[in-house]
Amino acid sequence: MRFTRVAVIAALALLSLGAGKPHPNWINYVTVSESGSHVLGNPEAKVRLTEFISYTCPHCADFHKQAEAPLKITYVQPGKASVEIRHFLRDPIDLTVAMLTNCGDPNRFFQNHDMFLYRQDSWMKTLDTASEAQKQRWVTGKTSERLRAIAHDFGFFELMEQRGYDRPAVNRCLADEAMAKKLTAQTQAAIDAGVDGTPGFMLDGILLTGTHSWESLNTQLKARM
Repeated sequence: MRFTRVAVIAALALLSLGAGKPHPNWINYVTVSESGSHVLGNPEAKVRLTEFISYTCPHCADFHKQAEAPLKITYVQPGKASVEIRHFLRDPIDLTVAMLTNCGDPNRFFQNHDMFLYRQDSWMKTLDTASEAQKQRWVTGKTSERLRAIAHDFGFFELMEQRGYDRPAVNRCLADEAMAKKLTAQTQAAIDAGVDGTPGFMLDGILLTGTHSWESLNTQLKARM
């Protein structure tokens, strides 16, 4: 499905006609759940999509690149669906990135999320070139020390600087033990719910088995509209 800039602007303008007040810009409307997950879009949308994401999962990055634009334009912007991101941690690198996507203002989460998934091919190359001494630093010592070592070796300080975060701010986020516990709890809750791989999905709280691609998910979203 192709969307031209003119068509998108026209469609968004039509959504606000006759509403009595401007239609909310749902693709910039972020709320945070009790578990600490981030929800994009209309909290009262007809359909609630939950994504279980691992930042070190190549399939998650591929899905995001295919799905982000059509999902937002077709379902989130009109208020038809909301999208909740829940973390499914697989390793210390995954935890480090998740801590950074959750860094600071919740309204910045989805832009941080997008950046790490779109650039995954680049930063994941560090796994192929890291020394054994570097890898050892990733798994030994205090949690904050391990996460800082990973952030240093993978170039995450530089990536976050591009998003407007200075090094002290990044270090504070990496040392946030309460956030680490929330992310770990999200992973355990996903396992308890039956999620056995990423990307994984729920629609209105129902786990979708055998659904890992945008094509398959989009078919099921259409059926619920």
